[in-house]
Amino acid sequence: MGETAVFGAGEYEARCRRTQEAMAGEGLAAMLLTSEPDFQYFAGFFTRFWESPTRPWFLILPATGAPVAVIPGIGTPLMSRTWIEDIRSWDAPDYDDDGVSLLADTLRELTRPGDRLGVPMGRETSLRMPLADWERLCDLLPKRTRHDVSGVLREVQGQKSSAEIAAIRRTCQIAGRAFDRVPEILRPEVTLAELFRRFQTLLLEEGADWVRYLAGAAEQSGYADVISPAHHRPIVAGDVVMLDTGAVRDGYFCDYDRNWAIGTVTPQVQEAHQILFETTETAFDAARPGLRVCDLYHIMETKLSRHSPAPISGRLGHGLGIRLTEPPSLIAADTTELVPGMVLTLEPSLTMGSGKMLVHEENIVITEEGADWLSPRGPREIPVLEWAR
Repeated sequence: MGETAVFGAGEYEARCRRTQEAMAGEGLAAMLLTSEPDFQYFAGFFTRFWESPTRPWFLILPATGAPVAVIPGIGTPLMSRTWIEDIRSWDAPDYDDDGVSLLADTLRELTRPGDRLGVPMGRETSLRMPLADWERLCDLLPKRTRHDVSGVLREVQGQKSSAEIAAIRRTCQIAGRAFDRVPEILRPEVTLAELFRRFQTLLLEEGADWVRYLAGAAEQSGYADVISPAHHRPIVAGDVVMLDTGAVRDGYFCDYDRNWAIGTVTPQVQEAHQILFETTETAFDAARPGLRVCDLYHIMETKLSRHSPAPISGRLGHGLGIRLTEPPSLIAADTTELVPGMVLTLEPSLTMGSGKMLVHEENIVITEEGADWLSPRGPREIPVLEWAR
């Protein structure tokens, strides 16, 4: 492994073996992967070059042995510093044949007519290649059926190794140190847009590699939503400020938020914050192997519904890892069973009326004994930053 690797080769080999065991149960000859997280998970291939959509990238996991990379030539030096040895490349972009023939040749080498080829086709997956090229590839691989492996990937990637859990915990700690420093940058006359920029700087100073996601709000007595762009009006006394970050270190995300009240806090906001804190406490105490995701959802929904003027809607958390949001979703319809190594966010929200809400999010990992906090525990009472009106 080269200097770019996060883990040793043994970690990636173990991931491949677990996946290949599941592939054997599905009768698969190979699996074709095209997304950044899957390249990272199986190959240890880390680059920000994925931001460019020009070139497709292909990774093939055969039924036995190491993955085979079929990639643009620009990626060969970096891929050579991973544990992958079989690297095949073309001069990309090629408007006439952007890796399709090379990929088809490789798949014909690794599979036979009548074999089943695994491809992620289900929820929360995407095919990162032109649809026209995909159709051409299928034409070049006659008598090979395509089989959805999104369930296989959900199961394998959802159960994190100790090394992965340590990486996520490290990212959570980085964000925790940045959150602790927010009073340094949340000062009178700062706009939410400026606060976003300053907070990202804190995250980088504390050790994040980059900040792939940052959301937040600043409104009087709560906020209306948590996905709008940052506004450019000064934050003032009476505002409730929320920051929610998906910072990344070594390819692994954290995803949790913190709230602050500026100058003063209304009893309604303080009560809502305490209810959300207690809801995450209740869910944390209940989370253990064998419990279903829907059970965890109902535990939080029942507690929240006692205090909400409106029905509880939306999911109340999700999986976390090499993606900001991973399966499962904490909703009533998800019957996934909790298992040791599963990393989740607990993300209850509470409507307070007048179109305002409050959200509290924490990150946990399921262990043999129960749950363990990954994010540094947030406070029961909302912190109040004293500003003069």
